Amino acid sequence: MQLPELTSATLLRRYRRFLADCRLEDGRVVTVHCPNSGSMRSCATPGQPVLLSHQASARRKYPWTWELYWSGASWVCINTQRPNAIVAEAIGNGRVPELEGYPQLRREVPYGDRARIDILLMGGDKAPAFVEVKSCTMLDPDGVVRFPDAVSLRARRHLEELEKVVATGARGVLFFLMGREDGQGFAPAASIDPHYAEALRAARRKGVEILAYRSEVSPDRIILDAAETLLL
Repeated sequence: MQLPELTSATLLRRYRRFLADCRLEDGRVVTVHCPNSGSMRSCATPGQPVLLSHQASARRKYPWTWELYWSGASWVCINTQRPNAIVAEAIGNGRVPELEGYPQLRREVPYGDRARIDILLMGGDKAPAFVEVKSCTMLDPDGVVRFPDAVSLRARRHLEELEKVVATGARGVLFFLMGREDGQGFAPAASIDPHYAEALRAARRKGVEILAYRSEVSPDRIILDAAETLLL
């Protein structure tokens, strides 16, 4: 996925979940929209370089949006609105062998109990695949990328919906997109949300497919890389 033109800045602070203050290279301090509701552990240290997109609009209170964070070893995609498009593009380009062979790809399709599935794959001779995408940004001191970075009841509900899908004979797929190049392996963050870690393992036993893929992140684009080892 090609990114819009980005502007360099330095992170000063992140606050109120969806706001951050950054200093542009010309010295101006701007308040930016932070499109990430998580704790952003390991990717919100003040003083680190960040990249911002800009969209001037009378309807936008904050025209700047925080897109990428420099960890010291990798750019990190903190904009949780990007991963769905990245994964959909990769599937369409045949970069996800586990999800090949579907002529139809739809996004944000209503299903289950007032939920929306991120990607629905249909057609061909395979059972429909309901794909839920999760953005993973947290790198633990042990070098493993983990999810979630805060207790998430919503993420647990998504697991329950995928279990129901599997029970009908369709495929329920949970796709963890690792939005950074540093780190090796993917695992649930049991120390942060042990209930989610337990629910993830239980869902896998019930037939929910778990995928984790790395991504190549640069100031110009983000593309899917290789499948990563699951440490479940």
